[in-house]
Amino acid sequence: MGTSQTGMGAMPIASGGVGFRVWAPLAQKVFVAGEFNGWSDTVDPLQREGNGNWSADIISAKVGDQYRYVIHPRGGGSPIWRTDPRARRVYSEDDPAGASVKRKNNGYVVEPTYFWDSGSFEMPGFNELVIYQLHVATFNAKGKTGTFDSLIEKLDYLKSLGINAIELLPIIGFQGEHSLGYNPAFPFDIESSYGGDTEFRDFIKAAHNQGMAVIVDVVYNHFGPEDLDASLRRIDGWYEGEGDGVYFYNWPPRKDWFGPRPDYGRSEVRDYIRDNVRMWLAEYHVDGFRFDSTIGIRNAYGHNNDPANDIPEGWWLLQDLNSLIKSQPSAKLTIAEDLQENEWITKPGFFGGAGFDAQWVSRFYWDIHNAVVVPADSSRNMFAVRDVIEQRYGSDAFSRILFSENHDQVHADKGNLRLPDAIDRGHADSYFARKRSTLAAAIVMTTPGIPMIFQGQEFLEWLAWTDKTVLDWSKKDSLIGGKIFNLYRDLIQLRRNWYDNTRGLRGQHVHVHHVNDNDKVIAYHRWEYGGPGDDVIVVINFGHKSFPSYSIGFPTPGIWWNRFNSDSDSYSPDFGNFGGYSTTAGSTDPNDPEHMPCRGNVGIAPYSVLILSQ
Repeated sequence: MGTSQTGMGAMPIASGGVGFRVWAPLAQKVFVAGEFNGWSDTVDPLQREGNGNWSADIISAKVGDQYRYVIHPRGGGSPIWRTDPRARRVYSEDDPAGASVKRKNNGYVVEPTYFWDSGSFEMPGFNELVIYQLHVATFNAKGKTGTFDSLIEKLDYLKSLGINAIELLPIIGFQGEHSLGYNPAFPFDIESSYGGDTEFRDFIKAAHNQGMAVIVDVVYNHFGPEDLDASLRRIDGWYEGEGDGVYFYNWPPRKDWFGPRPDYGRSEVRDYIRDNVRMWLAEYHVDGFRFDSTIGIRNAYGHNNDPANDIPEGWWLLQDLNSLIKSQPSAKLTIAEDLQENEWITKPGFFGGAGFDAQWVSRFYWDIHNAVVVPADSSRNMFAVRDVIEQRYGSDAFSRILFSENHDQVHADKGNLRLPDAIDRGHADSYFARKRSTLAAAIVMTTPGIPMIFQGQEFLEWLAWTDKTVLDWSKKDSLIGGKIFNLYRDLIQLRRNWYDNTRGLRGQHVHVHHVNDNDKVIAYHRWEYGGPGDDVIVVINFGHKSFPSYSIGFPTPGIWWNRFNSDSDSYSPDFGNFGGYSTTAGSTDPNDPEHMPCRGNVGIAPYSVLILSQ
C-alpha cells in the first residue's frame, strides 16, 4: 500500500518511519533507496496510486537519512536514480575516494520544525519600505563565501543605515561554489554553502528581531540547466524529441534563458510551484517574493503585447500564486521583474491583472541613469526626468520598485558598471561621480514608489559585481565611503519620516511643478495629506552652475526648513556647503507660471539636491 501521509516528498511519521511520495506518471516501477536500506534499489518499492504518484511508508527510514528514488522507465532500459524534486535538503558534496555509493545530490529526510519566537514583528507598510538587495556569497564574505551567519553579523549595520527590508538574490541549492542563484535544480533546497535551512531560519528570526522584512527571489520561469539530470529532467524516462520530460514544455521555444520552461499547463507542475511558495511562507516565514522574469512565464518569447505567443496558463499561475500569498494572515509583498511597463502586472487579479503589489521599473532606471551618466549638461532631459517621477501604474504610487543600481545593471559579465564608474570611467571616486551618483540616489528616495539600493551602493562601491566579487568593506571605513554612507543614511531617514517632518515622502502624491531644461533644475512637491510636517519640496540641480538665490514655488506660506543639502561637507570633504539655507515663502499672484500659491528662494550647488519642509 502507499503512504499514510498527505503531501509530497519525504514526510516523517510521528509514530516512526517516513512516508515517501513522488510524481513519476510514466514510470514502470519506482523504489526508494537510502541509508535506511543499505542503498538497495530493490528492497523498498513505492506503490502506484493511479494519479501519476508513487508512494510508500518506510518504517526503517528516519529523519536525517539520505535517500534517492530509483525509477524504472516504461519500456525497459536501465533504472534512473533521481533526487527527490521536493527534497528540503540536498547533499551536494562529491564522492569521497573509494565510496561505494554516489552521494552527490542525495536528498535528506528533514523534519521542518523550528522554534520561531519572532517577537512582535510586523511587515512595515509598503509606503515605508526601503529595500536592500544583496547576494549572500559576496555581501559579507568569510573565507570562500558569505553565509547566513555572516549576514546576521551585518544586521546592526543595515539597521543603522535605516533599512527595513532585505531582498536576497536566490538562495536555492545550486551546483558548484558560486552562482547568481538563477539556475535552480532543487527549488525546495536551501544552498548548503550559505548554511542551509536551519541557518536560514536563524537569519530570518534575527532580521525580524531587528524590525527587518526578508524578501526572497524565486525563479519559476525556468529550472536548471545544471543538475537537472539529477532531479527534474526526464524524471520517469519519458520525453519527446529533444524535450526534457513531464515537468517541462515540449514545444518550441522550450527554454527561457538558460533552462527549460516548466509546463504550467500541467496541474502537477503548477502544484509543484505552488507548494514551493507555501514552503517559503509556512516553513521560513518570509515576508515577500521577487519573481524573476515574469515576462518569461507569460510569453513564450519574452515579448510584451504579443498575444499569439502568450502562455495563458502562465498568467493564470501568476494570478493564483499572488492570491495564495495574499491569503496569508500577515501582509506579504510580491514583486515582479517584468520590465515591460505593463500596468496589468500590478492590477488586482479580480480585474484580470496578475495581482502583484509592485514591479521593477525599467523606464525609471534608464531615464535617471541617462540623466546622470551623460557627460554634457546640455544632453540631460529634464522633461524625461519629470515624466518618470510622476509615472505610476494605476492609482497606487507604491506599485513601483525604484533603483539606480541592481544586480543586473552592475553585473560585470553583462558588460555593466557600477553607477559611479559609469559616470566617470576609471575615476569612480571623483567629485563628479560622487555628486551625480548620489543625485540619482536622492531621486530614488524622494520619488513615489518603493526605493531599493544594491549592496555597497551606500559607500560608493565601484567594482562591477559578479557572484565572485566580494563587497569591499574597506571602502565603508574610508573617508569618502564613510561620508557617502552618511548621505544615504540621512536620505533614508527622511524617506521614512524618522523626525516627523517629512511625512510627504511616504505619501501617494507628487507634482513636478518646476522644470527648467535650460539651467537643468527641477522641483517637485510631495505630500500625503498636506500641511506642516507633511508637505515636502525637493529641488534638484542637474547642472554645473550654482544658484545663490533661485526662485521656486511652494504650496503654503511661511518658513520652509532645509532638511537635506547633498552639497554638505558632512558627505564629502570637497563638497562646498553651498546654499541649503531655510527660506520664507510668500504669496504670489494667480498667474504664477508654476501655478503654486507661494514662492520662495533657495540656494543650490552644482549637481545637488535640497529637501525642505515646514
